[in-house]
Amino acid sequence: MNVIVIDDEPAMHLIMRKMLEKLPEVQVAGVFADTQTASAFLDGNGDVQLAFVDISMPRESGLSFAARMEAKGLPMQIIFVTSHKEFAVKAYELSVLDYLVKPVSQERLERAVNRAIASRREWQEPQPANAGGGRLAVTVLGDVAVGNEAGRVKWISRKSAELFAYLLLHRGKRVPRSRLVADIFAGMAEGSAVSGLNAAAQQLRQSLEPLRLNDAVRSESGGYALELGEASVDAAAFEQATAKLQTIGPERIDEALRVERMYTGDLFGNRAYVWAVHETERLAERYESFVTRLAETLLDRSEPAAASKLLVKLHARNPLDESTVRLLMRVHAASRDKKALTAQYTDYARLLGRELGIRPEQELALFYDSLVAGMAVGK
Repeated sequence: MNVIVIDDEPAMHLIMRKMLEKLPEVQVAGVFADTQTASAFLDGNGDVQLAFVDISMPRESGLSFAARMEAKGLPMQIIFVTSHKEFAVKAYELSVLDYLVKPVSQERLERAVNRAIASRREWQEPQPANAGGGRLAVTVLGDVAVGNEAGRVKWISRKSAELFAYLLLHRGKRVPRSRLVADIFAGMAEGSAVSGLNAAAQQLRQSLEPLRLNDAVRSESGGYALELGEASVDAAAFEQATAKLQTIGPERIDEALRVERMYTGDLFGNRAYVWAVHETERLAERYESFVTRLAETLLDRSEPAAASKLLVKLHARNPLDESTVRLLMRVHAASRDKKALTAQYTDYARLLGRELGIRPEQELALFYDSLVAGMAVGK
């Protein structure tokens, strides 16, 4: 995938280039200090598939640039990279793929790139001759997005995106209006909530219309239902893939690593809908369980570096999880890094004391001692 970076800070050119060059699927086609220079480059290079764009820049903002690229109908995907969190709502009103806040971590950048690759792959899969705009790809891991090779849905309002997300979780089933009002418009007066639901439904149909999906939202028997046919939904694909890998043998490690990359963020990302908490936690637990099994397999095969990369992600998600800390301790012992092993254990002990006012279980302390002793005798 050919990518470009547009940012008026020279330091970001170096940082982003170094981070992107660590990803084998990515080729950095160019870095630019302003959108005008980048636009001129794009006019002669139609094979750029992804752009990382700063929002606050002189002469033309990243938001204006994204709107201009969208109006031109370019197939290039855009990811905003900025220090300004307050632009998030406006950013998601455009057909952008993701929104990264500086400083960007390697893991967060990798997930954004994986999402871009997955989106293009899904949209470009061969379809029957009557398939219209090509394969429909629905992204709910880390975001709420819909698109095909013709483009991405531009949500008219935040509530239209939320209504789509809600109906998607109940895809093909009628959801009563009363339930939608109670969950999506909680806290509003009944009359205002009903009017808000009607407006959101109309805005949702308008949002889907450019992809000829306005009829996907059906109003029936006092409720709404969503019909998307054979659309590809990333969360469903992730669940199916993990179900097929209940046992991760040595011959399936590469496949398992590909599946891990499918999880590009928690359900609906930063939108964090209250009514989706249970489903969000269920999917997150599935991901964490899968990664734990994969990391254990890698450790058993004496591949601590690969295991460490996965476990660092899990540890960042939940620093208090003892099972992840235990596996990271195994990684350091396998790498014969006593300093890192000791730091891992002592940092965890401090965190437990600070956050929960407790000490590590005696079993973990004994496990630490056994790892240190094993390193001392060369085991």
